[in-house]
Amino acid sequence: MELSIPHRSLIHSNFSHSRLRNSPLHPSQRLLLPVHLPQRKVPILSTHLPSSSMDPTVTRAADDNGSPAVTTAQGGRIGEVKRVTKETNVSVKINLDGDAVAENNTGIPFLDHMLDQLASHGLFDVHVKAVGDIHIDDHHTNEDVALAIGTAMLQALGDRKGINRFGDFSAPLDEALVHVSLDLSGRPHLGYDLHIPTERVGTYDTQLVEHFFQSLVNTSGMTLHIRQKTECNIVAPKQANACLSYGNCYIEEHTSSLLLAGKNSHHIIEATFKAFARALRQATEYDPRRRGSIPSSKGVLSRT
Repeated sequence: MELSIPHRSLIHSNFSHSRLRNSPLHPSQRLLLPVHLPQRKVPILSTHLPSSSMDPTVTRAADDNGSPAVTTAQGGRIGEVKRVTKETNVSVKINLDGDAVAENNTGIPFLDHMLDQLASHGLFDVHVKAVGDIHIDDHHTNEDVALAIGTAMLQALGDRKGINRFGDFSAPLDEALVHVSLDLSGRPHLGYDLHIPTERVGTYDTQLVEHFFQSLVNTSGMTLHIRQKTECNIVAPKQANACLSYGNCYIEEHTSSLLLAGKNSHHIIEATFKAFARALRQATEYDPRRRGSIPSSKGVLSRT
């Protein structure tokens, strides 16, 4: 990118140019520039490096089975997906370099609320529209929305040159505390350990939280770990041999109880989406020290 500096007056004086050049100057005055600057080109280093694997002037059209349409122009890294099946009709557009614009209408109010968290805390633009067979239940719509979002993310990332790749964040929401760690490795894997106490939040089946992230992982090709923070309930702390963050507590070889950080189902799920958004934001942002290189010793990050 180049910046043009136009001619302009930087100082106002009644002295002529010759008198200004010949006049003795105080040391501080020697920092003043001449009245007129010649126009010149100045290179600017940007940390937002476009993906070299995509032509920013080309948009690939989507078909009716989830194939993406991708745009990588000045507006940011954008992925667009349209997924149509006998059960759902889903359209997704995501801008990883957006301004936290959220426009989501899936027919599932609680899922819309969670997608708003993804936009707000990841600073992504997230546009999701879905029509599905929610008269049966929310399962198919929840799944296909996640599959489409994962595909849009995959395409928006392109060859992943210059990104941080890894993200890690713990998000509290009142009594709930959820930790998310992820790697945009190209290898899909989900580690999930949430304990949601109720079967539903509003009309939303809480079993669908895990299914949402599993579907997103499958198409995006990310490694994702989600853990609900735990604390050890140790009656006699001096006798404790070990206390594992995500495991059991031991007191003289007897397991003590674990206190999960979160009792309210809404809080636990919302903290999960907030932590995921922040971790994903970290991973997708550019590392200027990489200077556009792929963050892998293999030299490639892909699904294959």
